Amino acid sequence: MNTQMIFVRIATINDGRYIDEIIKETEASAIARGTGISKRTYESIFQKMRDGKAVIAVTSAGDWVGFAYFEVWEEGKFVSNSGLIVSPEYRKSGVARSIKDRLFKLSRRLYPMAKIFSITSGAAVMKMNSLIGFQPVTFGEITHDIKFWEGCKSCPNFNILQQKKQVNCLCTAMLFDPEACVNHSILPTQDLIQRYATRTH
Repeated sequence: MNTQMIFVRIATINDGRYIDEIIKETEASAIARGTGISKRTYESIFQKMRDGKAVIAVTSAGDWVGFAYFEVWEEGKFVSNSGLIVSPEYRKSGVARSIKDRLFKLSRRLYPMAKIFSITSGAAVMKMNSLIGFQPVTFGEITHDIKFWEGCKSCPNFNILQQKKQVNCLCTAMLFDPEACVNHSILPTQDLIQRYATRTH
């Protein structure tokens, strides 16, 4: 087994070389789990990297490990944390939690008054959300922005969302409300990169 350093940091345009791998693994993971997921395009992911709205994990050797991003809705009233994906080789290593924490704290620092939400059908993500402070809510308690829900059109379960009149679907909505967690800490601005070692075969 080899020990490598993993760097969890804010993504930049220089990380565009990993986008094809991120898209491929996101789609493969959804198929393997038998769950739906809205498709991400190269352009949309690159935009998140360009705008400082994404967190990426890479090894000291330059291999891609994981990724997630956030988006802002209703002029900063809501922020969504989305797209968490980890390379199969590094799953169950703790990197997913590290990416999730980093993205959440970045969202909190940039938009301290925003309600942060996540919709997911994955039990692991729900558990991570709960540990951070997210609570399960109805779809009516997250953003009503039409553009957000249009992103669900590429999900194979979109017809279920329509049949349910956008009240619920197979995904669970989870919300962090800063007004309900006034003592929650925000990541210091100088803490830009998280580092830790992991063992791989």
